[in-house]
Amino acid sequence: MSLVLGAIADDFTGATDLANNLVRAGMRCVQLIGVPDEAIALGAIDTHVDAVVVALKSRSCPAQDAVADSLAALEWLEARGARQIFFKYCSTFDSTDAGNIGPVADALLERLQGSQTVMVPAFPVNGRSVYQGHLFVGDRLLNDSGMQHHPLNPMTDADLVRVLGRQTPHPVGLAARPVLAQGGDATRAHLDALAADGVRHVICDSLDEHDLEVLAEAVVDLPLVTGGSGLGQALPAEYRRRGWLAEVAEPGRLDASTGGALVLSGSCSRATLGQVAEFLAHHPGMALDPLQLAEGGAHLDAALAFAREHLASGGPVLVYASADPERVKAAQQALGVARAGELVEQALGQLASTLVDEGVGRLVVAGGESSGAVVSALGIRQLRIGGQIDPGVPWTQAPRQGQAPLSLALKSGNFGGEDFFTRAFTVLDELTGEGRT
Repeated sequence: MSLVLGAIADDFTGATDLANNLVRAGMRCVQLIGVPDEAIALGAIDTHVDAVVVALKSRSCPAQDAVADSLAALEWLEARGARQIFFKYCSTFDSTDAGNIGPVADALLERLQGSQTVMVPAFPVNGRSVYQGHLFVGDRLLNDSGMQHHPLNPMTDADLVRVLGRQTPHPVGLAARPVLAQGGDATRAHLDALAADGVRHVICDSLDEHDLEVLAEAVVDLPLVTGGSGLGQALPAEYRRRGWLAEVAEPGRLDASTGGALVLSGSCSRATLGQVAEFLAHHPGMALDPLQLAEGGAHLDAALAFAREHLASGGPVLVYASADPERVKAAQQALGVARAGELVEQALGQLASTLVDEGVGRLVVAGGESSGAVVSALGIRQLRIGGQIDPGVPWTQAPRQGQAPLSLALKSGNFGGEDFFTRAFTVLDELTGEGRT
């Protein structure tokens, strides 16, 4: 197998976000969970694949672990002949002053013997834009968007040049909008001039899809690019212009879906809180409480019983740990930040594994850490990428021995419309031709 693009994503929902945009742009794409092992390396991947996205859980772990896993993924992708490497992180640049965006980008660039890479987190269709190096979520600066309350990586500074400068010892520069307005050649010349001055990382402004197309033209020959999935949607057109990529009919086709419909939510983002409220107005749901989970197994048993009862009635059903910032803070103060998160992730993973074994075949998970916990609990190592529910969120399918595939949607906390949880199952029926009502 010889790949056009090999991508390394720092969480599971970010990986499906990127894979979704690659499929929408006409690339046949497979997502792998964790660093690929020898079984996958020996041929479990379809040879007719243009892109592989390796999903890691490296956004919030110690920087040295994130670097080690990313380099191992890079080695596997290089061995498959990937022409370009893409390091995917969140469009809200989730990170701390210790990393992990800077350390991972430095390590990948050094291994690839590159002199420079770009940082393009913008995803305009989802309201993420960068202007004069400052990241906006809609019309709000990042630090006033709700991300300042993120339970793991609170983002309190919107100046990405400054943020990244605290994560890397190397110079950080800017490709501002006036440069992009001059086109791909001018942008490439600007990047070359910065590289000649020793600037290793370049934050790139992007206000709309045209800016991303200009950047794709300017960076298509770099060994490493980094950013959000917006750039991923723009790159395939450049690959096609170089003759690396053929036209493909139905790159995101999925098999028929079967089984019960379940939603698990651990995200506490504003978008997810709205989606939980909308779902509860029409369907059953039960809240998980970290403080009760810490007292023993009774609370989890109650959640299982609740889900079984409503799945038997036809579903869909929601079990959620999503809560407002005050409740999250109270649980973290009582249990510790790490322990509170672990209890929720373990519970969601146990719910998923038990209920899938009992017949759930259509599963939506909200939140990057939650998605990682669920996918790990289910032992999923490979996903085929299907059609889009909302920008950045596709349906996927995981193969199962002797059974129909498990249909799975992994949603970043900030993504999706208010009716996402309910509408996701309608979209799946449309994608697979089931036509349920």
